[in-house]
Amino acid sequence: MSVVRVREHVNPLSKKYQTPASPPDWQKVYALPDQPLHLDIGCGRGRFLLEMAQCQPGWNFLGLEIREPLVNQANHWRNELGLVNLYYLFCNANNSLRPILNSLPTGTLQRVTIQFPDPWFKRKHQKRRVVQPELVNDLASALPSGGVVFLQSDVEEVAMEMGDRFSENPAFSQPNHWLTENPMPISTEREQSTLKRGKPVYRMLFVRK
Repeated sequence: MSVVRVREHVNPLSKKYQTPASPPDWQKVYALPDQPLHLDIGCGRGRFLLEMAQCQPGWNFLGLEIREPLVNQANHWRNELGLVNLYYLFCNANNSLRPILNSLPTGTLQRVTIQFPDPWFKRKHQKRRVVQPELVNDLASALPSGGVVFLQSDVEEVAMEMGDRFSENPAFSQPNHWLTENPMPISTEREQSTLKRGKPVYRMLFVRK
């Protein structure tokens, strides 16, 4: 697989990314649009979902990513493999998530992952972080009872902030604080490289009440 080189950081508050994305026709995107849906917010190069879609053909998978070249490349890989349960969408999740969720077939969203989001370390830039209260509210409205949100980061501060945002929302419960193992059958490239370097990964799971 050839790899497109793109900028690592994209400012979601810049003017270029303020127009919400138009949701696609899900009947055309997925062969079986009523299958349970796994949403990966900030999917990067999309290889996690590429493997998940092959591992779990009874699910549909949707990746959201703000860097358009990565989305184009990921959809190219999907097409090469002939996967009919996977789609990548170029968008800014902070202003496009609600219309996307509202357009999905009713009751299909069951699982959400947000993995290793851009930490935006500088305090003045932290409003660019993807997990904001509005995003949590949108997920709370879309997920059914028993739906799950899995979070992970290699930056403890970022993981704690994401966890705090979900903990503050009364729609979610947290069975355990930190998870020692990844509950997903596939791990991301970032997780693999972090663990290989002997560094910790901070993981949390939230369940829609």
